[in-house]
Amino acid sequence: MGSGPGDPELLTVRAVELLRSAEVVVIESPEHAALVEAFAPEAEVVDGGFGQDGQPLTHAGRGKVVVKAAKTGKRVVRLMAGDPFVYASGPEEAQACVKALVGFEIVPGVSSVTAVPAYAGVPLTDKRHREVAVVNCAEAKIDWSQYADDRTLVLLSAVSCIGDVASALVAAGRSEDTPVAMTRVGTTTEQETVVSTLGGIAADARAARMAPPAVTVIGDVVDLRTALSWFETKPLFGWRVLVPRTKEQAGSLSARLRGYGSVPEEVPTISVEPPRNPQQMDKAIRGLVEGRYEWIAFTSVNAVKAVREKFDEYGLDARAFSGLKIAAVGEKTAGAIEAWGLRADLVPSGEQSARGLLEDWPPYDDLLDPINRVFLPRADIATETLVAGLLELGWEVDDVTAYRTVRATPPPAPTREAIKTGKFDAVVFTSSSTVRNLVGIAGKPHASTVIACIGPATAKTAEEHGLRVDVLAPQPSVEALVDALAGFGAARRAAMIEAGQPVTKPSERRPAARRKAT
Repeated sequence: MGSGPGDPELLTVRAVELLRSAEVVVIESPEHAALVEAFAPEAEVVDGGFGQDGQPLTHAGRGKVVVKAAKTGKRVVRLMAGDPFVYASGPEEAQACVKALVGFEIVPGVSSVTAVPAYAGVPLTDKRHREVAVVNCAEAKIDWSQYADDRTLVLLSAVSCIGDVASALVAAGRSEDTPVAMTRVGTTTEQETVVSTLGGIAADARAARMAPPAVTVIGDVVDLRTALSWFETKPLFGWRVLVPRTKEQAGSLSARLRGYGSVPEEVPTISVEPPRNPQQMDKAIRGLVEGRYEWIAFTSVNAVKAVREKFDEYGLDARAFSGLKIAAVGEKTAGAIEAWGLRADLVPSGEQSARGLLEDWPPYDDLLDPINRVFLPRADIATETLVAGLLELGWEVDDVTAYRTVRATPPPAPTREAIKTGKFDAVVFTSSSTVRNLVGIAGKPHASTVIACIGPATAKTAEEHGLRVDVLAPQPSVEALVDALAGFGAARRAAMIEAGQPVTKPSERRPAARRKAT
């Protein structure tokens, strides 16, 4: 099975389907371990790249590993980089299966031959250039005179010999001005492309410290990269972004960050735990069932989860909400309520916050409202804004601790060092508690790190901790926060290009003094 060129999102649908059903996965690179963890965490992992002595296996040796695994009777997946039938040991291993009377299926993968140039914005063909030749420079004694025409060349394993290759092609008749693009670790967020000519590629690749794996394209199609480069021009391309979140809630934020080209690193700063005294929550749930409340107000997804867990504990279901009005602080919380089979009666029409909820909350009317009490399940460290506002509107409030947010254990030493020394390009704060807890367990982010906050309250907390807020989400949502950071990155990139400066990441430029709130 081909795993593709590096980007895990280039796995085929069939590959994902078979991985999920695998009992044994034979891998050949460290990157494959992450795929197994994501799609087949229960599967046995077998190293098909190296023997017990630590030496690389031959094609025959790899075939023996695959056959041995298959003869256990388990469902085996053999993962190979790229496509198993393109510059890989797939044919030899498949023949070993034939010889051993082991049935097999070939699942093609996206090959780096086509994928890496595509991610670099270099099409291998267009209406003017229809012929392509692929050359593996690891092969001995290549006759470069046969490639003296103007067809597009794709070179593999050419980093160490690109100077000799370029000289041979020029000697064979190609112009020194023929465009060349060399792309390393293509389709990943570490991708880097050097654009040059046959006459200059050796020096330019050396200056850029290009290293394998790399794919090199030679020909006029390289000129199209100026207009078609789409991956390396993403607004947060290659940015290392710190995501201080509860582990359960980091997924959607990180996925959106990856969509803008960044490398999110999730660092749990908050652990959500049950309240120390569950009796208060138990009493409130009984009151809900007995009809003591007119409203229940959910201020977070965690609050919905906490109440739902209590319902499961007592054997209750959504019918217990009959006659009860439901309020949600924002769309995310409303979505969690809807996933429970319920619908929020009140969601802020403006700012999605406690303040926004109060702006739309109706005052208590003793003629229209038979009950004047609100059930407010929330965190132990929640602010008093909502309670105070509801009291002013004439409501009685049962402010109940539904869960506790406690400081997580400190991240590993290398992560703490990266935070303090500016190795992260940005950090996204999704609540005041993430600010307090990150600073508490890891220290302040370096002055060069871009600070992005989900809302005014979070920004205020960041400033109180001596941080200058660079990005403030226009609405308090994960999507708006990430989009705002991407907008900041795009504007920063455009300003550098307009000034004629090389595009660098924030971590590559360090101000001398620690940044303070202004």
